[in-house]
Amino acid sequence: MNIIEKEKINYKSTLYACYLGYITQALIVNLPPILFVIFREKFGLTYTMLGSLVMIIFITQLITDALAIKFIDIIGQRAAAVLAHALAAAGMILLSFLPGIMPQPYIGLIISSIVFAMGGGLIEVLVSPIVESLPGDAKASTMSLLHSFYSWGQVLVIIVSTIALLIIGHDLWFLIPLVWSILPMVTLVIFTRVPLVPPQEESERMPLKKLFSSNVFILALILMVCSGASEQAMAQWASLFAEKGLGISKVLGDLLGPCIFAIMMGLVRTWYGVKGQNINMHNTLIVSSVLCMLSFDITAVVPVPAISLLGCALCGLTVSLMWPGMLSLTAAQFPSGGTAMFAIMALGGDLGCAVGPWFTGVVADGSSLNMGLLAAIVFPAAMLIGLIILKKAVKTKQTTG
Repeated sequence: MNIIEKEKINYKSTLYACYLGYITQALIVNLPPILFVIFREKFGLTYTMLGSLVMIIFITQLITDALAIKFIDIIGQRAAAVLAHALAAAGMILLSFLPGIMPQPYIGLIISSIVFAMGGGLIEVLVSPIVESLPGDAKASTMSLLHSFYSWGQVLVIIVSTIALLIIGHDLWFLIPLVWSILPMVTLVIFTRVPLVPPQEESERMPLKKLFSSNVFILALILMVCSGASEQAMAQWASLFAEKGLGISKVLGDLLGPCIFAIMMGLVRTWYGVKGQNINMHNTLIVSSVLCMLSFDITAVVPVPAISLLGCALCGLTVSLMWPGMLSLTAAQFPSGGTAMFAIMALGGDLGCAVGPWFTGVVADGSSLNMGLLAAIVFPAAMLIGLIILKKAVKTKQTTG
């Protein structure tokens, strides 16, 4: 299909389906942490067990990312998108029932998490390249706007779930994921109907071997790990930190912890999606990394709850462009990378999303959650160093052709 033919097709419905896909992804990643306090109360889970649950979710997404490199080519993008949302819905339904009926609730949590995380892995591998393939020139802005729907989805999940828990009580917590399963079911139906741009022919794509032979790509992949770890080390523990570390109620903990984090992240991504076409993404990410280090320091060290929460908000602002920014920078350097390249980058991001919260939880069990968050400063610090090296590597690549 040539460019003129692409322009004749209205891809707005495709874009809206991708937005819903990222809201589903936000549901998969952010609903479990809202239930952490309940899991500790009812099932006696430790911080390490909770951190391991998050790690299992992201490791499952990571494995799915790796398998999707070839799997999507075999069954096609549409079938993969439908399967992704079917798994997401099934996982949410299992989360409602399995922990209550199994002898070991933690095993039930693990099984259901694996199922919906498989859906999440497929969603993040599919949605970005689908949007990248749509006609248009402002690719970085479009990618940022797409990822803003993850942030707004996070806000939606937090507010709705928190209010629902307040109304129905902790004993009926299992109704929350059951009702949320409707979202991926609806998105599944939409993906059966929207137009999709045919993927690049295999002969036109850059071979994986050539991608991995590039120092620029390897460095970009490492930075995706850092971006995922920086984001989720704060996002996954913000609710529990606000409640246990700052002495705030469960409702306020959810609303003032992860919710304010997500709002700041969403505002920046939306702003960049609308107005940021002329901003240098590389320099922006360098500044973001420095401010991200400061945000972890403020959140963990300052004893005043209001200031700690401001640190959490600052973190949401600083990590907002890391994930979509690295995808855009990499896509610009390797325009023929195709779905496989996005899958590998998502794999790196998910590895970071798994390691960040797990590392924070392990440090927290050995000392305190404050120290766990303080230790997580290592991830944005590594991001800063890597971005400086990447900038030089890209210049060298452009100079040598």
